[in-house]
Amino acid sequence: MMARPAKKPLGLYVHIPFCRQKCSYCDFYSLPHSEEKMDAYTAALVRHLEEVAPQAAAHQADTVYIGGGTPTYLGASRLKTILQTIHKRYDVSRDAEITVEANPDSACDVKALRTLRRAGVNRISLGVQSADDDLLRRIGRIHTFDQVKQAAQAVRRAGIRNLSMDLIYGLPGQTLDHWLDTLAEVLVLNPEHISCYGLKLEEGTPLYLRRAQETFPDDDQQAEMYLCAVELLAQHGYEQYEISNFARPGFASRHNLKYWHMDEYAGFGPGAHSDMGDVRFAYIRDIDRYIAGQLVLSESETGETLARDFEYVMLSLRTAEGIDRACFERTYRQRFAPLDALFRQYESAGLAQPTEKGWRLTPRGFLVSNSIIVALEDALASQKLQRQTAAANGDYRIV
Repeated sequence: MMARPAKKPLGLYVHIPFCRQKCSYCDFYSLPHSEEKMDAYTAALVRHLEEVAPQAAAHQADTVYIGGGTPTYLGASRLKTILQTIHKRYDVSRDAEITVEANPDSACDVKALRTLRRAGVNRISLGVQSADDDLLRRIGRIHTFDQVKQAAQAVRRAGIRNLSMDLIYGLPGQTLDHWLDTLAEVLVLNPEHISCYGLKLEEGTPLYLRRAQETFPDDDQQAEMYLCAVELLAQHGYEQYEISNFARPGFASRHNLKYWHMDEYAGFGPGAHSDMGDVRFAYIRDIDRYIAGQLVLSESETGETLARDFEYVMLSLRTAEGIDRACFERTYRQRFAPLDALFRQYESAGLAQPTEKGWRLTPRGFLVSNSIIVALEDALASQKLQRQTAAANGDYRIV
């Protein structure tokens, strides 16, 4: 009797666009919440999840990520309904990582958190951003750091063993001392995972519009903040596994790794992205049309138009494991030698280092990764042009 083929792993992302108040730096799709709208949206998500389930029959969901917005504003009961639908309609692995994002002010209810845990949630991601209440107010956050402490305690009391905290450096008025204080305060709370993101001024956001009236740390100061975080977190047992992400051993975000490893994932909700069956697509940011069942795409690309070779280089260089030379050549049928030459230059500058399988960036390399990736993209484009020219002359060997 032949064994059944193993199911392919799949990540599920569910977008909850509701927020109590939009932060001044945020460009994500988020809206004010009302009970009626949240009920209608939950019903639309359930319908969408049920419609897509047959397409995922050959997959097993090994990660589920409920992000936002602020998913916990939807309420534990509605989130439970969504999770029950996922467990009923999809093959969810026994050890699936199931994450819910939360703001600290909405994650202090132990009873609600226990409801989520019983529904399968085993990871909470808290949007902390800073331990300085003045800085929090300056960027439109509505929680205090005391609420962060309360939320962390509530998560533990609810029996959830995997806690992640998001932090931002480069905030208006933030100094290195502010940043180091935040790291020290967060380390006391002992989360399993910490994300450290550099502030990005998104065009059209309130913070972007008042940027001339604010004082931001300059590039050198932000670089120092980043490198200090890398060093301090390593001293406390957090392994850097991606540019912005640090985890205790065994607690790297399995869902986020799907994006960087180019694994398949399916998204649900307005603005959500999917990459499944060699097709990448996203839904428009329109909650009313989504509730009405109009699943309109804002973008869609197939494998024929996607530059997967460049994506592999770009995404691999975000991770601490880096690029696998043999995997690149085998998968994309291209020589790695032109990239090797560039990496040797970056190595001499302290920006890259060799691994057993290829290359990875150093922390200083991560700081200038955008310019490195542009240079590598140019090298790939040049190699493609050589191949096209050779093919036009009847030479189809890999060059």
